[in-house]
Amino acid sequence: MRVGDGIDRVRLVDVAELLATEPVSNAVRHAKGPAALRIRWSPPGTLRIGAWDADPEPPEPPAAFGRVEESEAGRWLALVRACADVWGWHPLARHGNRDKYVWCELSAA
Repeated sequence: MRVGDGIDRVRLVDVAELLATEPVSNAVRHAKGPAALRIRWSPPGTLRIGAWDADPEPPEPPAAFGRVEESEAGRWLALVRACADVWGWHPLARHGNRDKYVWCELSAA
């Protein structure tokens, strides 16, 4: 998502808010343990939104947004596929625990 004028900046904020709430909701709903949200701004204009949770299972590959069922399963990754410039995930291991970190980036430059 490239941002030029003020209207695009408002849209970036709206999309960022949506993409920030969905992974935390998923973590609270599905992971058995703690979760955290991390948002990082990197000049000249990349916003990275990431969620850590205690569930080591990888996320399902994103479906097309129109194919997300009413159960909302896969909604976040479908939104990421539709709105973000790039996304990814990686497993984490620390103190004997297996976790994961899922992230996406929006470009404002």
